[in-house]
Amino acid sequence: MGKPGDLGTLFDDLVERRTGTVVRLSRPLDVAPDFGTEYDVPALASLVRNIAGWLAAAGVRPGDRVAVVKANHWDYVLLACAAARVGAVPALLSDQLAPETLRVLLSRLSPALLVTTRAVLERAAEHGVALLGVARRAVTLEGRYPDTLPLDRLRGHEPPPPVFRDDDEPLVIHHTSGTTGVPKLVVHTNRSLVLGLAGAESTRLPVVSCRRKDTVCSAIAFAHGRAIPWTASVLWLAPKEVVIIDADDPARAEPVLRAFPPTTLEALPSTFVRWRPLAAGDGNPFAGVRLFVSTFDAMHPPTLRAFLGATRRRPLWVQVWGQTETGPLTFRFMTRRSLRATAARHPTTRNLGRPVPGRVRLRIVDPRTFKPVPRGTPGLVLVRTGTRGVDYVGERARWEAKADGEWWNTGDIGVRTRFGSYLMLDREVDFLPGESCVELEDVLEDRVPGLVECVVLGTPGRLPLPVVVTENGRLDPTSWRKALGDLPAMADPLVLQWDQIPRTGTGKVRRMELRAVIRTGQDTFGTGRWT
Repeated sequence: MGKPGDLGTLFDDLVERRTGTVVRLSRPLDVAPDFGTEYDVPALASLVRNIAGWLAAAGVRPGDRVAVVKANHWDYVLLACAAARVGAVPALLSDQLAPETLRVLLSRLSPALLVTTRAVLERAAEHGVALLGVARRAVTLEGRYPDTLPLDRLRGHEPPPPVFRDDDEPLVIHHTSGTTGVPKLVVHTNRSLVLGLAGAESTRLPVVSCRRKDTVCSAIAFAHGRAIPWTASVLWLAPKEVVIIDADDPARAEPVLRAFPPTTLEALPSTFVRWRPLAAGDGNPFAGVRLFVSTFDAMHPPTLRAFLGATRRRPLWVQVWGQTETGPLTFRFMTRRSLRATAARHPTTRNLGRPVPGRVRLRIVDPRTFKPVPRGTPGLVLVRTGTRGVDYVGERARWEAKADGEWWNTGDIGVRTRFGSYLMLDREVDFLPGESCVELEDVLEDRVPGLVECVVLGTPGRLPLPVVVTENGRLDPTSWRKALGDLPAMADPLVLQWDQIPRTGTGKVRRMELRAVIRTGQDTFGTGRWT
């Protein structure tokens, strides 16, 4: 078997391949809290079968939806595999979503079973939201909870034989990041998620693919669309070790990173920002990393330089741009040399590289007429890819509004350069005429010492407002004025703490919610039609 073929039997197939990878966890799995932090592949296959047994005992049948809402950890993927094995469609929802948002999404899903935790239910109840009523049945991973199935009575049941489905039938439901409101529920199939995304990544390529001797580390949001294809492809390539870190808290991550120093590292952009202090000094845990990977959101030059400078090797950084609906669309390789500090106005990280060869086509069009615009002219980004999902649950009209035949409206504003690469400017809803909020954020983070994060908000009739997070909670006015230099006029910066910035489960800033927090109003230059 040359590539991953089925999610439900993924780990059984890995056992047949005699995959010798050891998986190490930053904490025990929520589905198996008493079984430690180290697994081989046969043990993982057994765990997936056991979970499939208790899902079947809970009454889950082929075609049912199983919603999962819990703390971030890799067992989101194992639960998805188990649900797929019994023929159900797993819907993976982050516990970082607001309780009312969770209720909306669960209502759209109408799941046969909700797999969750006491913490999720109790937090929702504190906000006056009852989540149990929107699922036919529910189970909490800690055990007994009022009006839920007792987990102890479900464990130990023999799993039914694997159920196989057509490659174009619904396989998994992921939600989008939700930076601009209630997330969409994206339906993916075996053709798009496993055969397409995981199949492409499980091809062994020079430099960017993991190697047999690698220690591959992942610190991402495991409820989101990246986790399943990443898991399938990495384990298919069988590195020596896989290290899973569930939290971005540097104090929790550092012991794991030092115990199992990674040679490849993929993390959320916000996690790289929070781990940046760990990259300082000769004894840092990233000294052996040869490959860094970032997806999910924009990254800024100072953070990339910090990690590329932390390793004693000749590292490569792969920056990937994509969406939950489509998977990866463009990629760019960066090195210490390409990120060398410069006085240039346009930072290199805004260039997101080229479309994935042979898989993705990209087109820039006028947002009003949808006619192609010349290279170098900003416009709405449309893409064509074979790994696109098939629907939004409960929002078919919204899906159809973004799909134009084989082309998909990303809702991003960008520029195609004369060399064929793609410059990311902004989300259409956040667009700043004649400028780029994301570019201004790049420049300011590059120029202002001690700046951890910068978010620029554009509002009609007002100067752009920079909202900043600093290392010490203060902003030196002299450094700030010096940084403005050749930049457009901006309002006085607002300094907040990291935890005051509303974020999604993937660490992205919820810009519309941030506007509400700082009371700047919801007016933007964009229409928001394609969010």
